[in-house]
Amino acid sequence: MTDTLDIKITKAAQTRLTVTDFSQLPFGKVFTDHMFTADFEDGEWKNLQILPYGPIPMSPAISALHYGQAIFEGLKAYRQPDGKISVFRADKNFERFNKSAARMSMPTIPEELFMQGLAALIKADEKWVPNQEDYALYIRPVMFATDPYLGVKASDTYKFALLTTPTGPYYSSALKVKIETEFTRADDGGVGFAKTAGNYARSLYPFEQAKKEGFDQLIWTDSASHEYIEEAGTANLIFVINGKLVTPSVRSTVLDGVTRDTIIKLAKEDGIEVEERRVSVKEVIEGIQNGSLTEAFAAGTAATVTHVGEIGYEGETYQLTDPSTRNISNGIAKKLNDIRYGLTADEFGWNWIL
Repeated sequence: MTDTLDIKITKAAQTRLTVTDFSQLPFGKVFTDHMFTADFEDGEWKNLQILPYGPIPMSPAISALHYGQAIFEGLKAYRQPDGKISVFRADKNFERFNKSAARMSMPTIPEELFMQGLAALIKADEKWVPNQEDYALYIRPVMFATDPYLGVKASDTYKFALLTTPTGPYYSSALKVKIETEFTRADDGGVGFAKTAGNYARSLYPFEQAKKEGFDQLIWTDSASHEYIEEAGTANLIFVINGKLVTPSVRSTVLDGVTRDTIIKLAKEDGIEVEERRVSVKEVIEGIQNGSLTEAFAAGTAATVTHVGEIGYEGETYQLTDPSTRNISNGIAKKLNDIRYGLTADEFGWNWIL
């Protein structure tokens, strides 16, 4: 990629690398030395810069704080065997970021700004990219409205930022999840398909209630009837039913997950039949009971491939098969990781080598 943008770079006076324990990396709490920011003003993006990570000044009246005009993404960079760094499916995350922006009446990001800003940031903090199995550099693009105005309207100004944080496995064991039939994550015609801040805020209360009951996550159902599976709190859901990969189809209430899309492509390449369709709660529970549903897992950038071990529904808990015996999901997870870490051929061209 040829650099065509003028990005101002201000290096941190001192690195935090020397005081960071890379064997203890709780997700999203340890940030690298720098961040990338840009401002949307007068109809154009300007003030592109790499600067030391830290607080930024803002008015308490900005639209993002009052009306939730904010979006984000999540992708990862991986250390390759030759020491180089790759970003996995950055183009797909870029496309989804702009899809979210359009739905939230926000300006889209030019591709060269997104990609060159990302490349410049990773170059500045390349020593922060972990070099161990199951670890990566998590990248968080975010955009939020900055007009200091209390009227309800789309903002005229915005801040775009790229933050990076080294991270290990998001979950350390199989999940115990609860099928939620009272509260709703997203509604038809709403913004469920967008990665916008409010989608996650509305899920926090029911999630906290589920945690008190001993669950790790929720399985969200449709808002109209609560009879159909949609997704988990932080990832898409995929089941293995009668040897087929079955996942809820993408719709206005279901996020078009990048990891979900990746897994579907890998499964089809391996000759595994894939069904993208409505998946009923009844089908899932009956499948566990009669043995036709043999595997279930969450799929997302942060979660990668995480097994579901137990499903709670209407006061009952249903135990799934031992994760170590799940040939389909374990096989896909290994192939996915081998591609990400450069251990096998990247036949799909998903790795962007920096």
